[in-house]
Amino acid sequence: MSYVSPLDESKSRPRPPRTLDPVEIRILGSLMEKQLSTPEYYPLTLNALVAAANQKSNREPVMELSEEEIDRALNRLQDEKLVWRVMGGRAVRFDHNLDALWHISRPEKALLTLLFLRGAQTPGELRGRSDRLHSFDSVANVEQTLRDMAAQHEPLVRVLARRPGQKEERWMHLAGGAVVDDAPPGAAAPHSTSSSGEPLSMRVQRLEDSVAALSEELRALKAKLGE
Repeated sequence: MSYVSPLDESKSRPRPPRTLDPVEIRILGSLMEKQLSTPEYYPLTLNALVAAANQKSNREPVMELSEEEIDRALNRLQDEKLVWRVMGGRAVRFDHNLDALWHISRPEKALLTLLFLRGAQTPGELRGRSDRLHSFDSVANVEQTLRDMAAQHEPLVRVLARRPGQKEERWMHLAGGAVVDDAPPGAAAPHSTSSSGEPLSMRVQRLEDSVAALSEELRALKAKLGE
C-alpha cells in the first residue's frame, strides 16, 4: 500500500523562511538523522552535532566544519525557529523544529534527511539507505511519498531530468534554493551547484588550490634540475 500524505487535500505547506546554505542543510540533516536513528541520544549536544555533521560515512560531500561554523549556523537557524536550544542537564542540546514548521511526516522526514545529507538520489537509492530512519515497503512507496511532497503548494523536493543512459529518475530537496539539472560537460551555469549541494565556488577554489600546489612543485623541480 502506498503512503498518502495527510496534506494532499489542502495542498498547503508553509514556505521555508529563506534559502538555506550548505552548512545549515547539513546541520538539519544531521539532527533529523540522529532523531530517527538514535532517539535515545537526542537532542544533540554541540560536540555531538559537530561529529554528526563531519561524519565520513553517509555524507556527500564530506565536510570539515568547525565548532564555530556550526554554532553560527545554529544561531541563524534558531532565528528562523528551525532549531531550538534545549536547556537542562550539563550541556545545552539542539533539537530541530521541522516537524511542526514544515508539517512533515516520518516517511517525508526520512527522505528529506537522506537528501539533505547526500544530495540527489534515485528512489531505489533512497529506499536502500532509509532502513535506519523509516522502513518503506517498496521503491514505489518511496516514489509516491516523493510525488506527494512535490505536489504541495510549497514543495520541498523535485524530480531531476534523467542523465543519458540512466534508468531511474533522481530527486533533490529544494531547501537550498532552485535546483539546476545536470548539464552536459562544459556547460555548467556560473552559479550552479553539484548534485550533492556543493557550491561551484567551492569546487573552483579546490581546483585553484591544486593548480597552485602543482605550480609550486614544478618550480621546485626546475630549481633542483638547475643545480
